[in-house]
Amino acid sequence: MTVDARTAAGVHAGLAPDQDRRAPERGYAGLSWWLEDAGEELVPRPPLDGSMDVDVAILGAGFTGLWTALELLKREPSLRVAVVEREIAGFGASGRNGGWCSGELNISMRTLAERHGAEAAKAVRRTMHDTVDEVGSASAAEGIDACFRKGGAISVARTTAELPAMWAEVEEYERFGFGEQCVPLDRASLDDHLRVPGAAGAVFMPACAAVHPGRLVRGLARAVEARGGEILEQTGVTGFARRGRRSGTLMGRATGSDERATLRTRRGDVRADTVVLAGEAYLTQLPQLHRQLLPIYSLIVLTEPLSDEQWSSIGWQGHECVSSFRLTIDYLSRTPDGRILFGGRGAPYHFGSRIAPAFDRDSDTHAMLRRMFAKWFPTLRGIAFTHAWGGPLGMPRDWEPTFSYDRETGIASARGYTGHGVATANLAGRVLADLITDRRTEITELPFVNHRSRDWEPEPLRWLGARYVQLSMMRLDRLGERDGKAPTGRSLAERLSRH
Repeated sequence: MTVDARTAAGVHAGLAPDQDRRAPERGYAGLSWWLEDAGEELVPRPPLDGSMDVDVAILGAGFTGLWTALELLKREPSLRVAVVEREIAGFGASGRNGGWCSGELNISMRTLAERHGAEAAKAVRRTMHDTVDEVGSASAAEGIDACFRKGGAISVARTTAELPAMWAEVEEYERFGFGEQCVPLDRASLDDHLRVPGAAGAVFMPACAAVHPGRLVRGLARAVEARGGEILEQTGVTGFARRGRRSGTLMGRATGSDERATLRTRRGDVRADTVVLAGEAYLTQLPQLHRQLLPIYSLIVLTEPLSDEQWSSIGWQGHECVSSFRLTIDYLSRTPDGRILFGGRGAPYHFGSRIAPAFDRDSDTHAMLRRMFAKWFPTLRGIAFTHAWGGPLGMPRDWEPTFSYDRETGIASARGYTGHGVATANLAGRVLADLITDRRTEITELPFVNHRSRDWEPEPLRWLGARYVQLSMMRLDRLGERDGKAPTGRSLAERLSRH
């Protein structure tokens, strides 16, 4: 393995110059099938035209930024809220994900209890489960047809090597009093949902819904505008400044002036009482947050629509989201028009936390996903795949999301969802809106509030560690599939990634 020195260039260039358009040849619709099927032309809104003053300035028109804007305007309709987006609403992970609205997080209840206590861990789980329904009801209330289908999730142990992880999850849910949220399925019960040849076991989790993220994120943008918010697109943020006081001298006398929190762009500054940083993985391109997250790519392939006979052959008649217990993660969902989405990890971390359009598509990883699909559903071998895409997600060093607000500096942020952002972003928006409007509620007491993960290691340690863990996890998965031996949990890679 070698490191291309060129990948280190431009890391601190901000979120990208306005001239660096990142849409593929087919325009923004080519970023994912979700955006292609969003039901509207993806015409960019006007950019910022000179500096402006507002009450709240939000970086990023994805789920986090838009839910935050919407919740703020619901609480305080008179607020002047501006959302600043480098491309278009839904350009990032919000328009490219797997279509899961899940009540799960990557961090376990066990780890949360070790860090924050059992009651805090339970509060997080209850809140996340409730948030799935909140996404559905809030979308409906705003007139957004997000194709919300609450069919639950099925996690399948496809080999005997995955059974220990499955039973550990069942035990954890029972231990914390959520046994009804993680129900073991015998072979007949699994077949009632989905036929997976050779499956060794499975669990059903009701707190999950399938959604159309493209229609949801574009609908949220319209809802924000309907309530008086402004969205400024094709306006790249190059930096931000905290609220403070600038000192100086005039004719030998000390002077000072209050400065507002600010988003810096090449088109002008957006000054505000509060700045919200909601760019998820893209926040790593800002110098102040460069090591707060690790941008990891998740890639997806999508089939053509299945016929009734093909659906019957695999028994997938509902709208369950599906995954396995692989260490390297795979995830499946059923689109509203009858396709199967198959996604997973495996694309390499890029030196310097670089994010680039070329990384959205990785031929080796997409080919691997198509091969894995054939193992899941051998009766569908030979089916056509019509789309392939990907994008970065943000992984914090301790696996915990952050919802923060510092009233003194005027800076708020939500980040670090590690691929579970559809529901978590809704929760983040409600938490930030409560914090900014000075409301103390149950959700502002969650352990993620005003939490800050420690920074990732500097390069080249970051690249060496990330690639070591990625390759080791893939090797363990291959060994488990070949020999049926479960990971021991004692390997260095497993200890480093314990969560």
